Amino acid sequence: MQTKPPSHAEYVIVGGGIIGLSIAYHLTRLGHREVLLLERDQLTCGTTWHAAGLVTQLRASENMAKLAQYTAGLFRELEQVTGQHTGFRQCGSITVAATPARLEELRRGASMGRSFGLDVEMIDAAEARRRVPLLNVSDVLGAAWIASDGKTNPVDTARAFATGARQGGAKILERTPVTRIMVEEGRTVGVETAEGIVRTEKVVICAGMWTRSLASDLNWTVPLHAAEHFYVVTEPIRDLSPETPTVRDLDACFYAKEDAAKLLVGFFELNGKPWGADGIPREFSFDALPDDFEHIEPYLADAVRRMPALENVGLQLSFNGPESFTPDNRFLLGPAPDIAGLYVASGFNSCGIESSGGAGKVMAEWMSAGMPANDYWEMDVRRAMPFQRNRRYLRDRTGEAVGLLYALHRPHKSPATARNVRVSPLHDRLVVAGAKFGEAAGWERAQWFGSSDAPTNAYATFNRDEWFRASKREHEATRSGVALFDQTSFAHLLVQGRDALAFLQRLSTNDVDVPVGRIVYTPWLNERGGMESDVTIARTDDKEFLVVTAAMQRIRDLAWLRMHAKSAGQVFVTDVSSGYTCLSIMGPRSRELLMRVSPADFSDAAFPFASAREIEIGYGMALACRMTFVGELGWELHIPAEQTLGVYDAVIAAGRDLDLCHAGYVALNTLRLEAGYRDWGADVSDEDSPLEAGLGFTIAWKKNEDFIGRAALDLQRGQIPRRRLVQLAAPRAEPLMFGTEPVWRNGSLVGYLRSAGFGHTLGCGIGMGYLRFQGGVSADWLSEGAFEIEIAGKRHAAVASLRAFYDAGRTRVKGEWRKTEQLIDPNLLIARSKE
Repeated sequence: MQTKPPSHAEYVIVGGGIIGLSIAYHLTRLGHREVLLLERDQLTCGTTWHAAGLVTQLRASENMAKLAQYTAGLFRELEQVTGQHTGFRQCGSITVAATPARLEELRRGASMGRSFGLDVEMIDAAEARRRVPLLNVSDVLGAAWIASDGKTNPVDTARAFATGARQGGAKILERTPVTRIMVEEGRTVGVETAEGIVRTEKVVICAGMWTRSLASDLNWTVPLHAAEHFYVVTEPIRDLSPETPTVRDLDACFYAKEDAAKLLVGFFELNGKPWGADGIPREFSFDALPDDFEHIEPYLADAVRRMPALENVGLQLSFNGPESFTPDNRFLLGPAPDIAGLYVASGFNSCGIESSGGAGKVMAEWMSAGMPANDYWEMDVRRAMPFQRNRRYLRDRTGEAVGLLYALHRPHKSPATARNVRVSPLHDRLVVAGAKFGEAAGWERAQWFGSSDAPTNAYATFNRDEWFRASKREHEATRSGVALFDQTSFAHLLVQGRDALAFLQRLSTNDVDVPVGRIVYTPWLNERGGMESDVTIARTDDKEFLVVTAAMQRIRDLAWLRMHAKSAGQVFVTDVSSGYTCLSIMGPRSRELLMRVSPADFSDAAFPFASAREIEIGYGMALACRMTFVGELGWELHIPAEQTLGVYDAVIAAGRDLDLCHAGYVALNTLRLEAGYRDWGADVSDEDSPLEAGLGFTIAWKKNEDFIGRAALDLQRGQIPRRRLVQLAAPRAEPLMFGTEPVWRNGSLVGYLRSAGFGHTLGCGIGMGYLRFQGGVSADWLSEGAFEIEIAGKRHAAVASLRAFYDAGRTRVKGEWRKTEQLIDPNLLIARSKE
């Protein structure tokens, strides 16, 4: 057996846990033979060996659910394919609800599961106890049953991946730690070990708890932190069947599974214990952490109340082992933003076993093809911000992240710990105004403005209470008067140089060869025609452009620009985000307000839509951009950060008698949904083309320059898309919609909502979703169908349209609206009149 690494490999995998082994297995299944896996000690010695081995499939997005479903399916056949026993058993799972809020969440989750092709059945307490006689269901209001869930033996399953990888030609070397990943001129060139250097152009770090340190050596932010994870194993329980479903009581923070006629009971406690802030010892191998029974005793007591048999059986084992968590409880997959050929697959938040098959497949395809097969943005490591490498931040957030796995997933809810990292210069003034903040990319952003008595980190519920009433006021003020949105979290990327225009023309579907002072909204595509991003580009000089993009897309878009700039001639890309704030003044009276604080001419003739001007405002200067994301007349003011407070104070003072209203991101979302504006990451992604997304107007078919993705769009041009983004409304539905709700046509499932909210102008719930039909999703197909939206298990009549329900002609935005014109879709008005 070879014990020294080869001098070259096509792919090098760093880490021999179940994730790394799955990637090796899937690379060989794609036909790659020069695959080398290097493990510092022994396979599975980090966290895989002590994992509980639950296999669950319900996830918060379609592609994450597909990964979990793929894993479950793979586990069913892996033993047969490799000849290695895995211990997988499809015993089903039960999640109980003992509170109305948890039951509502489970019902919404069951509907979401149907959206993703997963059969989730809601059952009553009696049926839950029939399936698991150990349960005390005296307070249970209902439960979710997933028959295809199960459990597996983590070590045996990892060995099966290893066996399959070796059968496919991969080399797996133990006790061969990687001491350095070699990078030259922004490209991966090899790895260094004690046994020598291995030359390679593609490396993936799957080192679990050690990943952050390896990445940090390369100035790459991979934010994860270890936390202590506790479980106990009982003595044998008489007549406990191996077919006993796994159990979760999320409010009691525990899970349980049968394990060799014993019960394994694990905890995701509210007050988790971070571990290893100063680094994980390299020699940590098959090790456990000190027991802390006092810490878990309250949670064990809750488990005993739910499963009384635990009170009369002894504990054979009380175990504590570390597992990695990320700041947002989502995986870290994908490429390094600034190092070609370097990838990561880590930070699985105690879901590594049940995600291993899907994660291995995703990463193998990503590395092989150079792009992901589907949209995995919510798991993409490029969402990480540089500050998230801060160890104190990671330690403090991880203590909460453990419990967030089982916490209620309230709408618009952000973590409570490690906050106020990135704040607008206006933060304190917004607090005084009653702002309730959420977090995005580390930014504190006002979600809505309410009572000063409520905490600033308040979150929404599934009901129409304070948050709903507050955002309604803001929504209505924007439609009828004038509102101020603090959008300082926008990223600002400056593109300059002799070849800047040609460079951006190559990236953009739209024509950016516009006069100085004009703004262009445009997608950026990958070669398959999917939208890598959508941005606005203001031409500020002959050889200078300001690209404005969303906060979460900053690192991704910056990397996209820099990657393509390398071969674009004289092009300079600079991140100037920290130098700007952005105040958006929106609504039919926005022009009147701005004329009070600026001598600039804001008339349609002097300042038309999609134009940018430097203006005097208050005592300062700003780049005013006549753009909107709410469907009303308005301007974005991009202000040098140090001048922001003065400009804000001037605007507030001038707007008092106009009833100027502070507004937050919840209202921003409902306003843009009514107007049909797409939100990248929700409604559009890197697997959605502009033609599927209803953004054909952004494609400059006649421009002289070719653009990335043009060939893929040419194949779609002139066709009725079989998959198409559609506006949907539920005119008589009482429960609120938040996204992922299934959409039915004539009794058949045809899609689901990608985003949703309540349209206060329309008076009903609205959303957007991709609908599928082999014959093409046309206006006729929509008008001929009877549509329903399923909310928490119940279907509600719906209206579907290819056009926005509010001001589809954009007359309000362009200043062309006349009071005699109808703004609301007449079909929706008819549907509402039937209430």
